[in-house]
Amino acid sequence: MHIRPSAAIRQNYDEIANICRSTAEPVFLTENGEGDLVVMDIETYNRREKMLKLREELLAVEADRLHGSKGYSVAEVAAMMRSAIGETAGNGSAE
Repeated sequence: MHIRPSAAIRQNYDEIANICRSTAEPVFLTENGEGDLVVMDIETYNRREKMLKLREELLAVEADRLHGSKGYSVAEVAAMMRSAIGETAGNGSAE
């Protein structure tokens, strides 16, 4: 974990940016010894946002399953995928 005083962002922006990029971890900034801000590089931020979105979607699917929504077997999913691939390739349906 990287912790820096908030003044460091003004004085050492390049250093903090390099820490964020090289470690792919956030840097925590403090003000008067208390946590104030979290800084991270945009790639790490986007990756975390995608993970959070996926986690939300998985939780929603699991909640639906627990409330009785119909699921699909592996064979059914494989058949749907073959069909979609066939339609995309212009064949109508795949076998």
